[in-house]
Amino acid sequence: MVLDNGAFHKAKALIIPENIILIFLPPYSPELNPAEKIWAKFKRDFSNRLFKTLDDLDACISKIIKTLTHDQVISICSFNYIFLIIFGLNYKSFWY
Repeated sequence: MVLDNGAFHKAKALIIPENIILIFLPPYSPELNPAEKIWAKFKRDFSNRLFKTLDDLDACISKIIKTLTHDQVISICSFNYIFLIIFGLNYKSFWY
C-alpha cells in the first residue's frame, strides 16, 4: 500500500496485516503516488462539466471506473519503485 507521510498513516496503534507492505513516499512527492495518477485521469474525463446533483457526479465517476481495464490501471499506476520494494531491494537509494 502506497502512503504519503501523513502522521495518521504512522499511528502507533495501527495494526498492519502480515500480507500488507506499507510504502511511504518521500515528502512532497504526489507525482509518485499511483492514486494521484489515476485521479488525474478521472478529472480529465469530468472537468469543466456541471452536474445538477451528487448522484449525477457519482454516475459519471462510476461510468469512468467501469470502463477502465486492468491493463489501463497497470499502465497508469505502475512505478518501478513499487517492484523494488516488493522484491526486497534497497529502495532508499532509489529516492536519493
